[in-house]
Amino acid sequence: MLLCIDCGNTNTVFSIWNGEDFISTWRIATDHRRTADEYYVWLSTLMTLKGIKPHISEAIISSTAPRVVFNLRVLCNRYYDCRPLVVGKPECALPVAPRVDLGTTVGPDRLVNTVAGFDRHGGDIIVVDFGTATTFDVVARDGAYIGGVIAPGVNLSLEALHMAAAALPHVDVTHPGQVIGTNTVACIQSGVYWGYIGLVEGIVRQIRAERDRPMKVIATGGLAALFDQGFDLFDAVEDDLTIHGLRLISDYNKGLSA
Repeated sequence: MLLCIDCGNTNTVFSIWNGEDFISTWRIATDHRRTADEYYVWLSTLMTLKGIKPHISEAIISSTAPRVVFNLRVLCNRYYDCRPLVVGKPECALPVAPRVDLGTTVGPDRLVNTVAGFDRHGGDIIVVDFGTATTFDVVARDGAYIGGVIAPGVNLSLEALHMAAAALPHVDVTHPGQVIGTNTVACIQSGVYWGYIGLVEGIVRQIRAERDRPMKVIATGGLAALFDQGFDLFDAVEDDLTIHGLRLISDYNKGLSA
């Protein structure tokens, strides 16, 4: 079994691949103070509840929170007797190297999404990931990550608005029934929702113009489905894109060492 760990700034996803399918996926809040022992107790309890016997022999980690990686490594070493691959580290090879400015460090999640997006949709695509940040990853015809855009995430924007303006309440993002809000909550929800629709449309349009070619748009992340309601923004919405990419990168590195 392969343990795939996708550690974001807000949540960390654990998923188990049995060689044919992902048999279960769990999510926990990202916290650098959580120890390897705590991870194991939590994860083994969930496996038991699902009736999964953990014959884990391999692991791969993608993390945008560097302080969390140490304890995730310890988890894999101590309890599953395997040395995990860590995306972005020299020992973890990619099918196609990114083509960016010399000395630039590309976020591991963006590299993983690039690999997964290319595998499922080919090249000349834009991957939009609605996470803590909203990122746009541009994938070339040969599958290389060639750059992109980083914008504040939806929930991050809501939180910043609430913190900066004491009179404004914290609200949940939702698809408003109309653009013009008739109360404070509706006004904020409309501004955030339609603002991000416009942001996605505008950035995608500019990327396509700059690349001077048609490009498919693939969305992922927790809020992707919300922004796909009744609009022609995306060619596909895929919740499991990052986990799929981790499995592909693991397989690629196994092939190199075979």
